[in-house]
Amino acid sequence: MLTIETLQLLLAGFATAFSLENLLMAFLGALIGTFVGVLPGLGPTSAIAILLPVTTVLEPTQGMIMLAGIYYGAMYGGSTTAILLNIPGELSSVPTCLDGYPLARLGKGGPALGISAIASFVAGVVGVIGLVFFAPLLADQALKFGPPEYFALMLLALTLMVSLSGGSLLKSFLMGAFGYALSLVGLGPSSGMPRFDYGFSSLVGGLDMISIIIGLFAITEVLKGIAEKRRATVVGKPGSVYPQKADMKKSAAPMLRGGLVGFFLGLLPGCSAAITAFLAYDLEKKVSRQPEKFGHGAIEGVAAPEAANNATSSAGFIPLFSLGIPSSPPLAVLLAGLMIYGLTPGPVLFAQHADFVWTVIASMFIGNMMLLVLNLPMVWLWVKLTRVSFGIMAPVILLLCTIGAYSVRNSMFDVWIAFLFGGLGYLFVKYKWPVVPLILCFILGPLLEESFIQTMAMGSGSLGFVLSRPLSLAILLAAVVLLIVSLLLNRRTRQRLHEEQKKGVDVA
Repeated sequence: MLTIETLQLLLAGFATAFSLENLLMAFLGALIGTFVGVLPGLGPTSAIAILLPVTTVLEPTQGMIMLAGIYYGAMYGGSTTAILLNIPGELSSVPTCLDGYPLARLGKGGPALGISAIASFVAGVVGVIGLVFFAPLLADQALKFGPPEYFALMLLALTLMVSLSGGSLLKSFLMGAFGYALSLVGLGPSSGMPRFDYGFSSLVGGLDMISIIIGLFAITEVLKGIAEKRRATVVGKPGSVYPQKADMKKSAAPMLRGGLVGFFLGLLPGCSAAITAFLAYDLEKKVSRQPEKFGHGAIEGVAAPEAANNATSSAGFIPLFSLGIPSSPPLAVLLAGLMIYGLTPGPVLFAQHADFVWTVIASMFIGNMMLLVLNLPMVWLWVKLTRVSFGIMAPVILLLCTIGAYSVRNSMFDVWIAFLFGGLGYLFVKYKWPVVPLILCFILGPLLEESFIQTMAMGSGSLGFVLSRPLSLAILLAAVVLLIVSLLLNRRTRQRLHEEQKKGVDVA
């Protein structure tokens, strides 16, 4: 909790963070992070890893401020192309596509980008406030999550397939099974032996998530544009970047709920921003009085996941600083950075290097403010992309897709996988098969399998061990309740859509 001593340390951190050198590092990190987020395939992990050697010539505080800025800046930037072009810059921006792109096609791309920037700012600040108040306490509680709790949490996350079914539960479950099957390709988590590689060395390392995302969204969108003989990148004018009062009113509660979901789940190692964004989106769909509007341009469907993924990025610094546990790949690179700087994360970090910790935390407040100031005016730059002829944009998008897919593992195999899934994605869209369950299960597959194996080992081969732990049992019960609620909401949504279609026929 906040004490007088903590407050004094925070104020001292702000005093140091407002120095010209630290402000410049925060600005550079935020700017680079935004561009990294916009470009599909690069991602904050690669960007931080590339720039980590460069930051060794800086003071540790300055280097960490810059690298942290790249991390949460990328969370901001990933939504831009997701909304305007249906191309998620980051995996965590996939849920934003579901309503962001329909809003852009309705001529509300500007307000959607504005809400995205504001939601990211609000959640980022909420996350940093949580970091200030509860870092040691929450990090200690997060340690109580063992493999059985993670297994139960992954099962709870799988209930999202019902909400993301797009009308057909059978298609959703089949696509989820396909996604899980794809996640099995590569080295087994327990045996370390290759599986389902069929003699191809390129498959030993598994299929890359970024390549699949690029194919299912970016390349699919280009193929759709060619099939539709599209002239402009986005149909309809983007509109004003500043949201109207009605949009802000609709988005206020989703921002808060998404921020809280992202913050508390972001404390758990392995619970990525993508997972929290999906959960926040699903929560908004469940509490909405008009769930049938989701997927067709609901502003709440942009606010909630954007708030969640930014709160997750801030929350991840709690176990990193307090316990030395990185909760995501970018934070694992930041952990390496701390080691290079000669700083050992853990409880002693707060005691021995309090000036470093509190200056970095204070810089996050400043960095989030910079991102808001940067992103709102820069929205006009991104909006201009939508006015470029599709004939010009399509080759540029394909070029960026090729570079993005290749850059992850420097492999042409990943490029071919991206184009293969681009063709599959076009067929999925054409015949109305939902792609999001496939992505969700591909993400959750390895986590589910690993936690299942560890749980079975802890329980001496008995899955009933999960039920013997109060926390995992509570999560399983919550999963059952959510599944029932999701089925009921799915049924209600289909009934409402059927009624609206019937009314439309009657009017005609």
